[in-house]
Amino acid sequence: MSQTSSGSPVPPAAAELPALRVAVLGAGTVGAEVLRLISEQDEDLAHRIGARLEVVGVAVRDTARDRGEHVPADLLTDDPASLVRGADLVIELMGGIEPARTLLLDAMAHGASVVTANKALLAQDGASLYEAADTHGVDLSFEAAVAGAIPLVRPVRESLAGDRIQRVLGIVNGTTNYILDAMTRTGASFEDALATAQELGYAEADPTADVEGHDAAAKASILASLAFHSRVRLSDVHCEGITQVSAQDIAAAARMGRTIKLLSIVERVAEENEERISARVYPALIPDAHPLASVAEAYNAVFIEADAAGSLMFYGQGAGGAPTASAVLGDVVSAARARVRGGVGPRESWYAGLDLIPLEELRSAFYVSLTVEDRPGVLAEIAGTLSGYGISISTIHQELLDPQDEEGARTTAHIGISTHRALESAMTASLDVFSSTATVLSIDSVLRIEGE
Repeated sequence: MSQTSSGSPVPPAAAELPALRVAVLGAGTVGAEVLRLISEQDEDLAHRIGARLEVVGVAVRDTARDRGEHVPADLLTDDPASLVRGADLVIELMGGIEPARTLLLDAMAHGASVVTANKALLAQDGASLYEAADTHGVDLSFEAAVAGAIPLVRPVRESLAGDRIQRVLGIVNGTTNYILDAMTRTGASFEDALATAQELGYAEADPTADVEGHDAAAKASILASLAFHSRVRLSDVHCEGITQVSAQDIAAAARMGRTIKLLSIVERVAEENEERISARVYPALIPDAHPLASVAEAYNAVFIEADAAGSLMFYGQGAGGAPTASAVLGDVVSAARARVRGGVGPRESWYAGLDLIPLEELRSAFYVSLTVEDRPGVLAEIAGTLSGYGISISTIHQELLDPQDEEGARTTAHIGISTHRALESAMTASLDVFSSTATVLSIDSVLRIEGE
């Protein structure tokens, strides 16, 4: 390395640095942004890494389709299997389980480190990918799989590696947060808010993975695995979406000084000298004073509670081409640096092997909305049922629904009940009683209360 007149070393020109062969699988919104960033920042990245990133191919289904200026046509290929076998780094942005899993396993078997944003694959079969990375001495990185641009995976598995995480709670799906935020701000129905989200590009034409909570559940499984050093699969996560949240629920929450958010919650649960973990996703009421209540539009926010570090909050854009590409490229730089220096990054840590606690054994506070006959004694019956299962009532709101009915007609009322914390199984049993009671005409909604 040459020196300046003052004796300071001068770094070599980027063109003089060795090259790392990079294969990209998928050229959608995120893939195109990753390629743009690599092209525009090539010299800076080369100096940060100690090697140049040379994109040798971009695997797509249709090579004839024009994918814009940042995806060179001469790099397109419909043969991803051959592409990954000749790469040093593979960036997987195609999504889905197959052929992504087979391609990544093959890439690692041929010595390539892998960067992926594929939360579904990691949640369903992360163990096989971790084991392949260990077997072949390569890196498996996935910062972009959990919260887009928000640095979350690296803090959990590296920065907090010397701490003991107790709980992770947050909003990790931008689509559902946009919908619930729109319902709160405008009083819109779920259907209307979803339609607006689709028009603006926040929701897919088929929004099932988002609105049914599947996307958030996949992220919860990844976070639980990292935070608690245990293997948590997607099937281990209790999952409820937001399709049943109504404008009436939003209004009821506002009346109580609360806001409804789709929360991903993973936590340690210690009872009777036994420690287990819970992983769950559901819409919940949180106090308006809670920081998560003010997270608007498609933003994400996550709280981590650790023994030594205390409470930490991470906030930012959880989706979108450029934000997600930023997280992907951060992983690329880290994996490339490790490769240049002959090492590897953090490995899977699942030594704890903690069991999952079934949802019915957890304790939660609830908000229950019922339509009932308006007659003396109904409230006492409902309170008696809840009390019989060990559930105490915090507040009750009653509203007569049809006071103008003709003489002799049965009138109805709406009852909104907030409870103190109780066993999930006790609430399930109470709801079973309500569903078979003539005076309870319908169970309109059951939501949990968090953050208090």
